[in-house]
This record gives sequence, C-alpha cells and structure tokens, in this order.
Amino acid sequence: MASDHNENGEGSTRRKVLECMTWAGTGILWTVSGGVPKSLSLLGSAEAATAATQSFTFAQISDSHVGFHVKPVNPDALGTLKEAIAKVGALPTKPAFMIHTGDITHLSTPEQFDDAAQVIGTSGLDVHYVPGEHDLIDETPGKFYLERYGKNTKGAGWYSFDHNGVHFIALVNVVNLQAGSMGVLGAEQLAWLADDVKGLSASTPIVVFAHIPLWTIYKDWGWGTDDAEQALSTLKRFGSVTVLNGHIHQVIQKVEGNMSFHTALSMGFPQPAPGAAAAPGPMAVPAEKLRSMLGIRSVSFVQGKNVLATIDQTLAATS
Repeated sequence: MASDHNENGEGSTRRKVLECMTWAGTGILWTVSGGVPKSLSLLGSAEAATAATQSFTFAQISDSHVGFHVKPVNPDALGTLKEAIAKVGALPTKPAFMIHTGDITHLSTPEQFDDAAQVIGTSGLDVHYVPGEHDLIDETPGKFYLERYGKNTKGAGWYSFDHNGVHFIALVNVVNLQAGSMGVLGAEQLAWLADDVKGLSASTPIVVFAHIPLWTIYKDWGWGTDDAEQALSTLKRFGSVTVLNGHIHQVIQKVEGNMSFHTALSMGFPQPAPGAAAAPGPMAVPAEKLRSMLGIRSVSFVQGKNVLATIDQTLAATS
C-alpha cells in the first residue's frame, strides 16, 4: 500500500494510468499480443509505468455533419461540434493531433466547410481529414473538399504520414457512393497502398483511417467496403494494425488476428443499430438523451509494446 502514496513510485504511476483509462467512464485500454487483448489494468507496475511515460495520444472525431439541423433529431449540429471540440480540449493528455473520419459537412457547401474549419480550428491541433460521402456532393464532386484538404494527397484525397514510429494511412472509400451501396477503394488506391507500405518493417505499428468501415458490419445498409479485404491483405504482415472508421455513428469493435477495428460515435446525430430499423439514417431520440449518443475518441500508443488505448467519451459524460 505504501507505494500507492509514493508520487515517484511505480504504484503511483500505475494508478495515474488507470485513472486516465477510466476518467470518461467509458472505453477500452488494452494491449494486443498475438491477437489477444490484454487490459492495461492487468499489466505489472513496470509495464504500466512504461505506458505512462512513452505513449502519445491523438483524438478522433467523426461525422460532424455541419449544416444538419433537423429539429426532432439535432437542431444544431454546429453546436454539438463545438461541444465535441471543447471535450477534446479538456482531455487529460493533450493530443498530438486529431483525425476526422469524414462527413465534415452535410451538403458540401463552402459555407459549411468554412463553419466546420472555424470551430475545429479552435482546438489548436493539426487535423488530418478523410472525406465522407456528404463531403463529395457538390456540383463538381469533391472540389470544395480537395481545395481545403487535398494538398499533398493522391487521387481523391488519400495519403499517409508518420508520427513517433507509427505509420498512419488515410484512405478514401466514398467516391461515387450510391445510397445503400458498399464503399469502394478502387484499383488505383489499392496499388498506391501496396507501394506505400512495401518498404516498412513488419514491426511498424499501422493505423488506417477511412470513413466507411473496412469490415462488413451490415451489408444490406452498405456498412462495409467491397474491396477492403484486398487492402487488409496488404497489411497482414504487420504486427499491429488499427483501423478507425466513422459513417455508422456508433461504436462497434472487433479484433481479428493482428488487426483491431473501431467505428466511432458521431458529433451530429445517432443512427440505429444494424438492422434495428427499416433503413439507416438520422434517428430521433429524446433531447435529454442526444448527447449520450454523440462523442469523441482518444487513442494512445506505447512504442515497442503494441499498447493501444481507445477511450470513447460522450458529450454527456463528465470527468
């Protein structure tokens, strides 16, 4: 017990890590070793101390749908985006950067992109974007999105970057998306992906983010990507692959071998659970419940340990 009161001891460090894990009241904190998740709370003190000192954090936001204002669902999507960015600013560890997994806007207008940029810019963080299908419905599909976020990208906006030894890959699977159809990456992007990772060591942690899930959650609603398996096959040699998506406005997770998959909450409006309604789309809930179904995510990594911490915080949660 004495070590719990030693501010320089391993017990204190481990306690602080666990407090960070649970502060939002929701989330998962685990290592992936051989495809088997292991809670950080089950790690030894020395391992937890390493996690506390070597991890870096980034934030994920998704589906802000700026411009959406259907009164029974959410009359002020810009307002809930502001609340979400405030939550990011209140995270106990400042994120190194933020990713937005698409549907920044609802109708792809310049005004909606401007409003989103102004609010998200108050975070003071570098932000890495991928488009959702709602960001590519202007008269020249994708023109306004690429004018803002297409610099140094390929094709419809795919790209990669590195941070502290982790390789991040931004994919686009919403081009020419039809209602109810699955996402598509396409041959050009798949060839680029293979070339992008061919020189990387298999020990390099990989994070992939795209709008539509890269695993089939519910085909009848188009909640998946037709050619995702080709992309995932390219990444199977890596020991740690994390896939982050938006689109379905709810958290669903799975682990398959060395890959973990996470969808995210929306900041705009909830959608029904897979198959729980006649069709996907904005779901009206009591006003007092709305913010419990919207939220943000923070993700932390430990170099060399394959430790992944994902914490999903709703807009209604308190620390």
